[in-house]
Amino acid sequence: MSNARDALDAIGHLPDVEIDIAGAALQLARIDEPDRDWQAAGRHLSDLAREAFDLARDLRTENALVRARGLATLITGRHRYCGDTDTYDDPANANLIQVIERRRGLPVALGVIWLHCTRTVGWGAHGLDFPGHFLLGLESHPATRGRSATSQQLVIDVFAGGVPLEAKDLRALLKHVAGPSVELQPGVLQPMSARRVLLRLQENVRVRRLRHEDILGALACTEDMLRIAPDNAALWREAALMNQRAGRIGAALRCFNRFLQLVPEGDTAERARAAMDELRSRLN
Repeated sequence: MSNARDALDAIGHLPDVEIDIAGAALQLARIDEPDRDWQAAGRHLSDLAREAFDLARDLRTENALVRARGLATLITGRHRYCGDTDTYDDPANANLIQVIERRRGLPVALGVIWLHCTRTVGWGAHGLDFPGHFLLGLESHPATRGRSATSQQLVIDVFAGGVPLEAKDLRALLKHVAGPSVELQPGVLQPMSARRVLLRLQENVRVRRLRHEDILGALACTEDMLRIAPDNAALWREAALMNQRAGRIGAALRCFNRFLQLVPEGDTAERARAAMDELRSRLN
């Protein structure tokens, strides 16, 4: 899997706009499931890209609703992608190779498919950091340099097949995933970078491994996440804590040290220094 990890290392040095989001997700999936046919998955992504290009050529519109319907016809209709409501917690739902094979997955995994199609044809789209449920924002106009980031967007639930959501729908969804007392607040639909979408995808894998007490598996997942986000301080701290728990003192110290380079001050930094002192004491 050195080639896949080398690819992730390269992605870690790219500007966000240059990241091939589906290609990166494919490499993450390849590492997690090395025996599966990742090349067939890559060919399918190429087919999707060609079909999305044909769709955009036929539609010739900047209307977000028309575009959303066209994408739904392609992805949900022709290729039968859907949200997996039956086995939601199955790790396969966060692995892009298996999502492609099964045509079902988590919201963020399906979002990668949708973003792959929109980016292929230059339609402005981005993930939305909605609590507990990944959503997609489809812009009314293609993203262009210098254009205001406040352009209108259509919010889409890709897990439900590309259904557009209005404010009342978002309020109901928020109460469902976060609790009946939670209200919709300004800023709840913050755009996500491609890198953050990939981290959210892989976080599903990491959390499931932690639930099963697979510390080394979760640590390996975290290390791969750090390959694509080498300046993510929170991940360095998580890697340090997992290495500490696994008894890997040297690795834990290195991770804590990198965390402190990124976050040198504050309560969390002080706790990291205290943890490092305790780890060093074990070496004596």
